[in-house]
Amino acid sequence: MENSQKYALITGATSGIGYELAKLFAKDKFNLVIVARDTSALERVATELQTGGIQVHTIAKDLFLRQSAREIYDEVRSKGIHIDVLVNDAGQGYYGKFEDTDLEKEIDIIELNIISCITLTKLFLKDMLAKNEGKILNVGSIAGEAPGPYQSVYHGTKAFVNSWSAAIRNELKDSNISVTALLPGATDTDFFNKAEMQDSKILDSKLSKPEDVAQDGYEALMSGDDKIISGMKNKIQVAMANVLPDSMASETMGKQQEPKDNG
Repeated sequence: MENSQKYALITGATSGIGYELAKLFAKDKFNLVIVARDTSALERVATELQTGGIQVHTIAKDLFLRQSAREIYDEVRSKGIHIDVLVNDAGQGYYGKFEDTDLEKEIDIIELNIISCITLTKLFLKDMLAKNEGKILNVGSIAGEAPGPYQSVYHGTKAFVNSWSAAIRNELKDSNISVTALLPGATDTDFFNKAEMQDSKILDSKLSKPEDVAQDGYEALMSGDDKIISGMKNKIQVAMANVLPDSMASETMGKQQEPKDNG
């Protein structure tokens, strides 16, 4: 099947890594279904990408809400669209000591980063299996490879995504469906504003460019790779976290992410 007949669905497609991935798919003549909360941002991106004869459909949904993932699936099916590539990019963090942070916000983070991700994957995977063809890209994080003081729930959700992606990839090994995990490090996106992390020391470090992260993820996805850690610095950090005890990995990560006014 030519790419011009294939569809990629991308969540979080109006900014950051998701937006850069959408541009790469459009460049390769994939039709797109782009998902985000902001209708005007969706329309702007759709207008930009709808060139060269490709179709771009927009779905405005809030994936903090439990029913949204099912509603996205139902809307895609009602349009008669089959999703060939699913990109679960939408995700968010939340900064602060666990004892101080708002429980409802943390439950929302779990809904977005985990529940919406597994729901969309479960629903679209069944359709891919019926055709025995498809690709799934889950945007995890190097945050999932080490405990993260000041972002304990976010790191926990990404540990889930990283682990779960590897597990379902193994389950699908006898099919023509691949699952790839993209593990970025700190990237120059709106993530830190949304996570209320403006005072974190991590912002003093060199941030990855979202277009570089997207390129790494796109190439790994198209090659059918199991996972890609984007950036040499992040590869080294994950390698270190894998050999350190959790207590030391937590201490190291905590020093990177602690508030700037702590010393």
